Amino acid sequence: MDSMQVYRGLDIGTAKPSCAERERVAHHLVDIADPEEEWSVVRFQSEARAAVAAIEARGNRALLVGGTGLYVQAVVDDLRFPGEDPDLRRELEAWTAEAGGVAAAYSELEAADPDAAARIDPHNARRIVRALEVIRLTGEPFSSFGAGVSAFGPTAFPVEMVGLWLPREVLAARIDARVEQMRNEGLQAEVEALRERFSRTAAQAIGYKELLEAQRGGSTIDEAFALIARRTRSFARRQRMWFRRDPRITWLGAAENPCSLASALLALWKV
Repeated sequence: MDSMQVYRGLDIGTAKPSCAERERVAHHLVDIADPEEEWSVVRFQSEARAAVAAIEARGNRALLVGGTGLYVQAVVDDLRFPGEDPDLRRELEAWTAEAGGVAAAYSELEAADPDAAARIDPHNARRIVRALEVIRLTGEPFSSFGAGVSAFGPTAFPVEMVGLWLPREVLAARIDARVEQMRNEGLQAEVEALRERFSRTAAQAIGYKELLEAQRGGSTIDEAFALIARRTRSFARRQRMWFRRDPRITWLGAAENPCSLASALLALWKV
């Protein structure tokens, strides 16, 4: 359930399962898009649900593992996503990039859809742009497309949701070790090899974004890797906040090694 493992070539920086791991256990929605492609949660929702249906049709059970909060919720919940218009979105993004543009766009959103505006940070240009894109494209309020990610009702299909919890200092140490491992495994060379092939979406992946900036002269490589670790810790905090909102998740905590939770996790498994 990862928004960046879908991309071919983005291997080291996404901690993609190895060939040996994929030989032992079938993985889905890995390496299904080229780096030049613009990936979206809408595409992921469709692909993931099709994969789950195919797995269960073969008499097996699917494990949904990860990761990206919106992607998880888009698959397990009945989230509806209105259409997209890339040209309109670029126009709105250019507007919000101007001085005072975000405030003006938010004012338009308040007038067109007060309910949506009340749920969106006035400084969050990306969400304001998306809301206005939908309103202009469909003629309907953005808020009319369901309760969205703040609703936690029955899931779209039967699923048992379990979260694994580690102390923050342990998680931070694991993140630092992972970033160092990615550096030793050649993340810098991986980014350089793909440098001219990143779509706007792929270029936002943590690890790739920072090294792309460094390769353009915006920082040193050491500064880029320090920023990767810092942004990954920040992302982990946002993950905790996202998933802690969901009352359907059963939480299991480990002192250091999450593998120690295997027995407790299997005890929750429902045949």
